[in-house]
Amino acid sequence: MRQGFIAVTIASMTSLMAGLVLVGMDHRIEVIKGLFVLIPVSIGMRGNIFGALAARLGTAILSGLFSVTRSKDDLLYQNVYASILLTIATAVTMGVLARAMAGLLGLETVSVWDFIVIALVGGLLSSVVVLAVTIYLSIQSFHRGWDLDAVGAPLITAIGDVVTLPCLFVASYLAQIDIVTPVVGIVGVIAGILALFKGWTTVLPVARRIVREAFPVLCIAIVLDVLAGTVVEPRMDQVFTPFPAFLIIIPGFLENTGALGAILAARLGSKLHLGAVTATAKPGAVALLDGTIVLALGLLVYALTAISTLGIATATGAAYPGALKFLGVVMLGGVMSTLLAAIIGYYAAVVTFRFGFDPDNHTIPIVTSGMDLMGVTCLVTALVVFGVA
Repeated sequence: MRQGFIAVTIASMTSLMAGLVLVGMDHRIEVIKGLFVLIPVSIGMRGNIFGALAARLGTAILSGLFSVTRSKDDLLYQNVYASILLTIATAVTMGVLARAMAGLLGLETVSVWDFIVIALVGGLLSSVVVLAVTIYLSIQSFHRGWDLDAVGAPLITAIGDVVTLPCLFVASYLAQIDIVTPVVGIVGVIAGILALFKGWTTVLPVARRIVREAFPVLCIAIVLDVLAGTVVEPRMDQVFTPFPAFLIIIPGFLENTGALGAILAARLGSKLHLGAVTATAKPGAVALLDGTIVLALGLLVYALTAISTLGIATATGAAYPGALKFLGVVMLGGVMSTLLAAIIGYYAAVVTFRFGFDPDNHTIPIVTSGMDLMGVTCLVTALVVFGVA
């Protein structure tokens, strides 16, 4: 509870910076049609890939298999190698799927090459930082006795939020350039195919299993995150442009929902590997205790996020529909999201383990991306309940 609360609090405060960056991107969102569709999926993919990396390394630490070495046979090297290949492959997939789904839903967007370039360049730039932080956290957790399952997901997700949005902003200036954008897009597609092929056929057994198990799940996660973006995009003019305070809170709100579910999923994944939790339809005492911790963290962190966002909105002049109504929307949406995160986190870990998969490869993407979609839906539901939308 202590380590998780500190990590989630740091993540929540950091995410407010991402919210302010998002408000500052409103001009590019207007110029690059459909850009907002890429924002949740780009942010989410950093957490999906590197949150899962932290979960796997957390399990390795707890089971005594972790060591700090550059050997290619070591778990650390193979995990990092697989994460880099997945970053490249999923960035290209993200651009293609986001453009396709936006078109199917009738949203006005730029070309598929623009989407691929923004997703790939923004993803690579941000991944350099997030990967470095993940490795540093893992090594420090190993040496200092921290519970990486408790601190990894929220801190990595927070870093992903703060870093990804500026990187997307920079990458957006490579879009809509007559010859450059298609050429870079084609090169990106080739790089994505090669990265997936190398990961799928590599002789490194751990890396090969990670890529084969994670990539299909990450594709599902991309679809869920894109849907989250399409939930917000049509409401920009109605809610988020008139009341920028809600735009400030979106990164933190989505981050909290995913991080809380990821904490539970990561802890349960480690305990399933160690035999401390049984994969049953009805949660046992240990799982219920972990779930209770997550619910308590949820109440605390959403209250803290709501009050902090309200203070920043007041200081920066960002409009909101009354303090009590704003707090009510955030808290109602947060409570609903936390309950869903706990349920999804538990059954994602249990079901994947029962089917013989590694929960660390599946639960983080499923939970974080599922909660991006469900979190946005809960927030919009709260907006409707309080008469804002």
